[in-house]
Amino acid sequence: MYRALVERDGAFEGVFVVGVRTTGIFCRPTCPARKPHAENVDFYLGAREALSAGFRPCKRCKPMEPKGQAPGWLDGLLAAVDADPARRWHDQDLRARDLEPARVRRWFNDHHGMTFHAYQRSRRLGAALGQIRHGLDLTQAAFEAGYESPSAFREAFGKLFGDPPGRTRAKRLLQVTRLLTPLGPMLCAADDQGIALLEFADRRMLEIQLRVMRRRLDCVMAPGTHAHIEMLDGQLREYFKGSRREFELPMILSGSEFQRAVWIQLLKIPYGETSSYADIAERVRRPAAHRAIGRANGENRLAIVIPCHRVVRSDGQLSGYGGGVWRKRALLEHELSHCSGD
Repeated sequence: MYRALVERDGAFEGVFVVGVRTTGIFCRPTCPARKPHAENVDFYLGAREALSAGFRPCKRCKPMEPKGQAPGWLDGLLAAVDADPARRWHDQDLRARDLEPARVRRWFNDHHGMTFHAYQRSRRLGAALGQIRHGLDLTQAAFEAGYESPSAFREAFGKLFGDPPGRTRAKRLLQVTRLLTPLGPMLCAADDQGIALLEFADRRMLEIQLRVMRRRLDCVMAPGTHAHIEMLDGQLREYFKGSRREFELPMILSGSEFQRAVWIQLLKIPYGETSSYADIAERVRRPAAHRAIGRANGENRLAIVIPCHRVVRSDGQLSGYGGGVWRKRALLEHELSHCSGD
C-alpha cells in the first residue's frame, strides 16, 4: 500500500485511505501532495475508519467525495450545458466565466475520455437523435443541432452512432451517463423498459460489452439521463451507505437463455453471502458447466445490481471480476460489515 501511495496508483482508489500522523489528515492513494515517510502513515479501509481515528480529510484530494465528481469550479458550466445542450461553447465563452479552456479540456479528457468540445457535440447529436425518433425532419434536426449543412450533420452523426440518421429512426434509444460510486465511476444505460447496463467505466473489454449490447438490442446510445437511471443512482447510494441490500429496478437482461438463467440465480444469492461456480452450475442443472458459468458471470452487464461479485471459487478464493478483484473484495467486505449486526 505504501508503494501504491508513492506511485499514486489509481488502481487502489477505493481500496484504502492513508492517515498522515504528522499532519493529522487522511488522503486518497492518488493525492498529489508530497508523500510522507512510511513510519508516519496509517492505512484504513475507508473514510469512516480514518475519521474515527481522529484524522481530518485532505483539502487537496478530497477523500470524502466519490472519485470522478466534478469540482465546484465546473458546476456552473455543466449546469449550463444541461440547460441548453444545443448551444456551442467556444474558448472565449469559457474565459468569460473565468474558466481556463486548457483546464476544462484536461478535466474532460481525464474523466470522460474526450475534450469538452467533443462532449458538447455528443450532447447535441444525442438531442437530435431524440428529435428524429419523434418525427422531426432530418434537415430541421441538423439546423437545430447547430449544423449549417445536412451533409455535415450526417457525417458527424454517423461517426458517433455508427449509422446515418435515417437508419436510427426505428432503432431503440438508450440514454447513457456516468454514475459516481465510492469504487469509481460507472457507466449506465437505460430506457423506458429498464436498466440495460451498469459497469465500471475502467473495466477491460467494456467496448466489447457495448458492441454486444448494441447488437442484441438493436439499439443506439446517446448521452443523457432517464428516470430509471435516477432511480438506480439513488439506490446505489443507499447500497454503499449500507441501508439497501436488494435493488428494486426494472432490468433488461440481454443475453442467451443460459446466461439469463445464470443471472437469475445470481440474484438469489443473499446479501453478505457467497456461492461457488459449482453451486450455480447445480442450480441451473448444468453440473459440469463450471467454465460456462464463469463466462456467463463475466458477461453480466449489470454489475452490483446482479451480484456476480458474490460468486467465488469452491475453495473460497476470489477469482476474476470485470471491475478488478480488488473491487470484488471491497464489495464483499462492505456487505459483510453491514451484516455483522444481524
